Amino acid sequence: MKTKKQKSTTPNFSKYIRLFWILFSGGILSIVLVFLLASLGVFGEMPDHTVLENPRTNLATEIISSDGQTLGKFYFNDNRTPVGYNELPKHLVEALIATEDARFHDHSGIDARGTLRAIVKLGKGGGASTISQQLAKQLFHGEGSKNTVGRIIQKIKEWIIAIRLEKQYTKEEIVAQYCNIYDFLNNADGIRSAARIYFGKEPMELSLKESAMLVGMFKNSSLFNPRRREELTKKRRNVVLGQMYKYEYITEALKDSLQKTELDINYTPESHREGLATYFRGYLDGFMKEWIKDNPKPDGTKYNLYNDGLKIYTTIDSRMQKYAEDAVQQHMPRLQAEFFHQNTPKRNPTAPFLEITRGAIDTLMRNAVKQSERWRHMKYDLKKKDDEIKASFHKPTKMTVFEWKDGVASEVDTVMKPWDSMRYYKSFLRTGMMSMDPNTGHVKAWVGGMNYRHFQYDMVKQGKRQIGSTFKPFVYTAAIDQLHYSPCDEFPDTPFCIEANKYGNPEEWCPRNSGGENDYGGTRTLQNALANSVNTITARLIDKVGPQPVVDLAKKLGVESDMLPTPAIALGTPDISVYEMVGAYSAFANKGVYTKPVMVTTIEDKNGTLLYQFKPQTRDVLSEETAYVAVKLMEGVTKHGSGARLRTKGADAYRADYREVVTGYPYEFTNPIAGKTGTTQNQSDGWFMGMVPNLVTGVWVGAEDRAAHFASITYGQGASMALPIWGLYMKSCYADETLNVSTEEFEEPEELSIEVDCSKITKKSVLDLDSDEVPEELEF
Repeated sequence: MKTKKQKSTTPNFSKYIRLFWILFSGGILSIVLVFLLASLGVFGEMPDHTVLENPRTNLATEIISSDGQTLGKFYFNDNRTPVGYNELPKHLVEALIATEDARFHDHSGIDARGTLRAIVKLGKGGGASTISQQLAKQLFHGEGSKNTVGRIIQKIKEWIIAIRLEKQYTKEEIVAQYCNIYDFLNNADGIRSAARIYFGKEPMELSLKESAMLVGMFKNSSLFNPRRREELTKKRRNVVLGQMYKYEYITEALKDSLQKTELDINYTPESHREGLATYFRGYLDGFMKEWIKDNPKPDGTKYNLYNDGLKIYTTIDSRMQKYAEDAVQQHMPRLQAEFFHQNTPKRNPTAPFLEITRGAIDTLMRNAVKQSERWRHMKYDLKKKDDEIKASFHKPTKMTVFEWKDGVASEVDTVMKPWDSMRYYKSFLRTGMMSMDPNTGHVKAWVGGMNYRHFQYDMVKQGKRQIGSTFKPFVYTAAIDQLHYSPCDEFPDTPFCIEANKYGNPEEWCPRNSGGENDYGGTRTLQNALANSVNTITARLIDKVGPQPVVDLAKKLGVESDMLPTPAIALGTPDISVYEMVGAYSAFANKGVYTKPVMVTTIEDKNGTLLYQFKPQTRDVLSEETAYVAVKLMEGVTKHGSGARLRTKGADAYRADYREVVTGYPYEFTNPIAGKTGTTQNQSDGWFMGMVPNLVTGVWVGAEDRAAHFASITYGQGASMALPIWGLYMKSCYADETLNVSTEEFEEPEELSIEVDCSKITKKSVLDLDSDEVPEELEF
C-alpha cells in the first residue's frame, strides 16, 4: 500500500533571496540612474567640461604700483583677486586639510569613510564634505535647497562635480581655487583679500595663528566674524590649532602657546573711499572707462572693469604716495587750526569768508546748494519740488562730518542743518599735490585732497585755481629764449605801467609790488627779482616779449587751460591745475623736453595677456641752454627768496595746539633745489613748485571758495600754505635711500653761452632801455 509523501518542513528562502537581490540590484540601479540623470542635468543644470575648466567667478580689477604693491581694486560685490597655490603659506594649507578634509590626498572627490560615518551617525559625528565638494558647492550651487529631497539631490550633484573637479585639476589647484572663492565677509572675497583686510598682509606673510583664524572662518564666516564675535572666532581658531596638532602638523607646545594668544587683527578695509591713493584711483576709474569704450574684447564685447579681473600697472610708487599723504596729514591740521583760530565769530563775523557782504554770502551758498549732490538726488531721483528741496536744507539732520581731531583726520556723528554743514565744509582748507619724474613722465604720487570720503573733488587734475607767481618762470623763460637774458642782468626796481590798448587791454596796467609803495628802489638782477617775486620787473619782461609768446610757451609746456594773452597773465591770473603745472615745470628739469605725464604703463587681462602699453609723448619745447638758465633762476628762490626756509631748521616748528610757527621749519636741505612759490590776490591760493633733477612736485592749498582765506600774508602765502607739504614729503623721500631721489646739481649743458654765475660778473648792464644800444659806461 502506498503511503502519502510526507511534506517537507525545511523553509524555502529562495524567493526571499531573489527578492533581496532584486531590491538590492534595483536600489543600485536606481542610485546609478539617479547619478546618471543628475550628471545629464535632469535635476538641474550641471557644468560641462568647458565650464569646469573656466569657472564663472567675478574677479576684481587690481591697481598695481610701480614697486609691485596693490594700491586698490575696482569691484562691485566681489573683491576677489586669485592667487596660485605657490602663493599660499604651507601652514595655511596644512590647517585647511587638518580641519576640513584630513584624507584630502587619499580620495578622488568623495571621502567614503567620512560619508559612511555621517550616514551611520546621522551627521552628528561631523560632516563628510570634502574640500572638492565644498568647492563644487561654492562654484556651482551656493546655499542649496531647504527640503530633504532637494538637499539629497544637491549632495548628489556635489559628488558628481567633485569627482569631475578631481579629474580636471590637481589637488594643489583645488586648494587654491577653494581659498580664492570663499567669502570671508567685510569685502574680503578670497584668501588674498582676507589676508590684506584682516591682517594688512599678503597671504604668504601670514603667521601660523593668522592662517588658523582664516581657516576657522571656512566653517561659517558670518558666525566666526572676528570684527563682531572676537571670542567665538578665537575659540574656532583654537579648534583649528587643535586639529593641526592632532594630525601632527604642529607640536603640542606650539599649539598650547598659540591658543593663549589674541587674534591681533589689523583691520585694513579695502573700499573705494579708503586706503592709499584714493584720489588717484578716482581718476583711474574715469581713465579706464574711457579705455574700455575704445578697446573691446576680441569677440566684440566690452570689458567689465569690476568683474573681469584686469590688472592695471601704474607709475605710482606706493612709498612715495604714502610719504605724500603723510605730509598732507602732518601739515593741514596745523594750518587748519590757525585758520579756525583767525576765523572765530568774534574775530570774523562772516567766517569763514572775508571781505564779502552777507548778501554775497547768501548768493554763494544758494549756488552751492543747487550744485550739491543732495539737490541733484532730491530733484532728479526723488522728483521733489524746488521749495521742498530748499526747505530740507534748513531741517536738522543726523549726519557724520569730517574734523581734524588732535591732528588726525576723524569723523564725528552730529545733528546739523545741511545748509550749516555746507558752510562748515567751506571753512576747510583743501590741497592738491602731484610728484613726477621729469625724465620719464611717470607720476609717482597723487594726492587730490585730505580725505576722499568727505572731499571727493580732485584738486590735482579736476580742480583748477589761480596760480599766482608760479606762472612767472614762464615769462622769464620766454625772455631768456627770445632775448638771451642772463639771471645776472639787472633791471630798475621802479614803478612800471603798460599803456592802454597796447596788448588789447582797455586800461593802463600798473602792477604794484607786494610791499606797496615803499617796495621799490635801485636795481635787481633777474635772479633776485624772481626770488622775491617782484611784480614790476615781471611786467617789464612781458612787455618786452609780449603776452602771446608767453601763452604759446605755456601751451607747448602742456598747459591746456584757457589763457587770455593780456599782460596780467604775468602775475598768474589764469586758472591752471596742479597736473598741468607739474608737467610744465618738468620740462625745465628735463633739459627743455616736455614729457606728458604718465599714470598707466600697461593693462593685462586676468590671464596676463597684454592689452595696453603706453607710448611716451614728448616734444622739444626749449633749448637745453634756455631750460638750464631757467632752472638756475629758480634755484635763487630756494637760496635767497621765498623758498629759502627750506634751508633752515627751527627747533619749535610746531606748537602743541597744532598751529604752525612760520618762522621755523624742520627741513634744512643742502642740495640744489629749484622752485617757485605762488600767492594769489587776498591770499586765496598758495602754491609751491619744487624741482630736483629727477623729481618735480607741485602743491596747492586753498579753500573751496576764494572768499575763504587768511587775512594776512603771514599764513596766506604759498611759502606758508604749500611749501611745508613739499618739504615734509621730500624729507621722507630723502630718508628712504631706496628711492634714489637726486641730491645732485642740475646737469649743465656742454655749450652754455649765457652766464648764470653772477659772482663772475663785475659790471652788469641795465637792459631796460628803449634803445637797443647799451651806454658805453655800462658795457663790460
